[in-house]
Amino acid sequence: MTIGEHDLAFLVALTQAPSPSGYEQPAAQLLRERLALSANTVKTDVLGSVHGILCGTHPEGVSVLLAGHIDQVGYIVTHIDDEGFIAFTEIGGLDPGVLPGTELDIHTTRGPVRGVVGRNPIHGLDPHSDEYLKVTPYHKLFIDVGFGVVQAKERIAIGDPITFVSKFTVLGGSRVAAQAFDNKVGAWVAVRVLEEVKAAGGAAGDVIVAGTVQEEIGLRGAVASGYSQNPQIAIAFETGVATDYPSVDKRRFGDFSLGKGPHIARGANISPVLFKLLVATAAKEQIPYQVRAIPCATPTDANTLQLTKGGKATALISVPTRYMHTPFEVLDLDDVEKTVRLVTRFILSLEPGLDLTPW
Repeated sequence: MTIGEHDLAFLVALTQAPSPSGYEQPAAQLLRERLALSANTVKTDVLGSVHGILCGTHPEGVSVLLAGHIDQVGYIVTHIDDEGFIAFTEIGGLDPGVLPGTELDIHTTRGPVRGVVGRNPIHGLDPHSDEYLKVTPYHKLFIDVGFGVVQAKERIAIGDPITFVSKFTVLGGSRVAAQAFDNKVGAWVAVRVLEEVKAAGGAAGDVIVAGTVQEEIGLRGAVASGYSQNPQIAIAFETGVATDYPSVDKRRFGDFSLGKGPHIARGANISPVLFKLLVATAAKEQIPYQVRAIPCATPTDANTLQLTKGGKATALISVPTRYMHTPFEVLDLDDVEKTVRLVTRFILSLEPGLDLTPW
């Protein structure tokens, strides 16, 4: 399986759809349109999460929910000062150190407004001061949109969301860079798995894609999706931290590389039954994978899905990614393909009435 032009265009569109937590409508619309081509039903819940269901073929088939959150980290307008400069703060976990001099888009009701992040230039800083030596905090940064105060307040409103300006970029080999692979690639994988399962004649149980919202601010959409969809198995798709670049302590963070297949998580948040079945599927299909040990609850939708409505057998599968939560995250499209193939074959192998109790 290779990523075709049509499927790659869908991934590009998702990464370029501005959708910070709480403002996911552009990504949700793309997901609805794509799912409508393959799913039996497509619905959006009151929080904004999108659900597409491919009905199973057997009355005792095991239902599987595939969760990929469609929100991204971003920023929000908090104040417009008397000279038209924009104060802002983060939505989700972001490093202010990446911001000075970058371009941002403020998404207003009249369309995006482009700005640049300003701070005191190095010429105006004391080289021995904290301001020189440390990362500039958000309250000392501002966005310069070029307008005076009157025009700025006419165009921009308090609470408008903000995203990085960065285009989908092809690097060497099968590597690509874009903002918001975390976690537009997870939602993309979920949709592609549903499409591949349908192309194979369907699975015994229902396959449910959940494009969840507000993951970056507390896994909020997955709480409602897990409860309303009530699957027997829940698989969260994510980006996983790659450590194959300089300065990373692999003893602390593990040894994970681009191009060596998806991460399959193992630990308390993960069903041992699903872990064994996924590893067995990977071995049978000769799909490379990397095991990621996580000793407690993962910081992903798998966290809340596991505990929903009496508990779900849960797995977490991640595409290794460099530089997450920056303007350009980097991944390998080969790993994305392998993730789709692994989970497709796993779902098709599930026997009706499968016992999911761990012992």
